Amino acid sequence: MLARLGVPFVIKPVDIEEDAGRNPNPQVIASRLARMKAEAARLLDQESPLIAADTVVWVDGELLGKPREPDQAREMLQELRSREHIVVTGIAVMRAGGRASLVRQPLARVTLRDYSEAEIEASIKRGDPFDKAGGYAIQDGGLRPVASYDGCYCNVVGLSLWATIELLRKADICMPQCADCPLMPPDA
Repeated sequence: MLARLGVPFVIKPVDIEEDAGRNPNPQVIASRLARMKAEAARLLDQESPLIAADTVVWVDGELLGKPREPDQAREMLQELRSREHIVVTGIAVMRAGGRASLVRQPLARVTLRDYSEAEIEASIKRGDPFDKAGGYAIQDGGLRPVASYDGCYCNVVGLSLWATIELLRKADICMPQCADCPLMPPDA
């Protein structure tokens, strides 16, 4: 998605414990995890500007992480089927050489469709639910899980482009454009 904005980047994965902690607010959780990733990346690279993100899925006051095994994926997909839930992506940006993060946490409301048990099993067999919060991806062409959403499509994918652009501008890093974003203010 950053490439579509013309932002040059290098992916540098970091390993952090993605623990939700005790906070019952999904926006706080997503922000904290994104900030932790940015701080971990800063330890590996002292000079580059950094963008870090983490997406969480929240339903009925419960955080759904990334399923590790087929039974967890099945449970998540069954729980979310035909229901609305919240997707929050925390985004943290650090200036080159900086230590403090600028953070946003856009929220989207997503309703999944009434997919069948056979579709869940086919998705699991393909390996689609793994490494995805809530066990699904909005862009999954096999399961096509989403019936509707309210908010930024890119946020549900895992990185709200408009929020990222806003943070990059505030950090004086670059000025990319995202004219197609439905959340972009009309005067921007």
